[in-house]
Amino acid sequence: MASTKPVKVAIAGAGGRMGRTLIEAIAGVPDLALCAALEVAGSPLLGQIAAPDAGSASAVRITDDLRVLTGADVLIDFTRPAGTLAHLKACQEAGIAIVIGTTGFTDAEKKQIENAGRHIPVVFAPNMSVGVNVTLRLLEIAARTLAEGYDIEILEMHHRHKIDAPSGTALRMGEVVAQALGRDLNDCAVYSRKGVTGERDPSSIGFAVLRGGDCVGEHTVVFAGIGERVEITHRATSRNTFSAGALRAARFLAGRGPGLYSMNNVLALGNDA
Repeated sequence: MASTKPVKVAIAGAGGRMGRTLIEAIAGVPDLALCAALEVAGSPLLGQIAAPDAGSASAVRITDDLRVLTGADVLIDFTRPAGTLAHLKACQEAGIAIVIGTTGFTDAEKKQIENAGRHIPVVFAPNMSVGVNVTLRLLEIAARTLAEGYDIEILEMHHRHKIDAPSGTALRMGEVVAQALGRDLNDCAVYSRKGVTGERDPSSIGFAVLRGGDCVGEHTVVFAGIGERVEITHRATSRNTFSAGALRAARFLAGRGPGLYSMNNVLALGNDA
């Protein structure tokens, strides 16, 4: 049987925590090949070898030149909204796929990503973890079953360097729960409480945010009833869980037509909630 050529992958934010994790993960699998590594203009990493201990990937040097994307099949981007949108435009011009794990987008920016899906294959998910996406399905079931008499609160914690809050994953959890209950998260979300707030609105979904240390990511959704409390928790102890999901998304997009896809599509979990 003829061998299949590996999927050529470019990594944005190659010098960041997630970028380094992705590059190391690609080096460990035979069906993917690192072909480009991007960093912002002025980065001290420009020109350096992206993965000095990664075998064949050692020839790839970090650059800020988006023209390298023409040699890629797919770009994986876990950077910041402004950078991701610039990369999205470049991918659209080059006709290559993109996996977006960046969070913190405005509604208008999400619309730009949706529009790009009409022209190129896009996987866009606030969390690439397989476990988190299974958790979202569990939350949908729990919300429908515990629709009456249970107060819903979402707690999340991340490392001290995270710049957006609540996390994209926490917001997605809130969206899934709200949709299952026939609510709009924009109308029922409570993001802060201070002073005399009055009794809790039973239709609200509360968010609490912790930041500190090197916590990779923890999310808990609490369904608090009278006499019992149900908690559904996901804890990430390594960024490898996110890289593994992102690589699955890259494989999913290989040879696929234009469209806006989610991790539900990648993992065959059914339609989005």
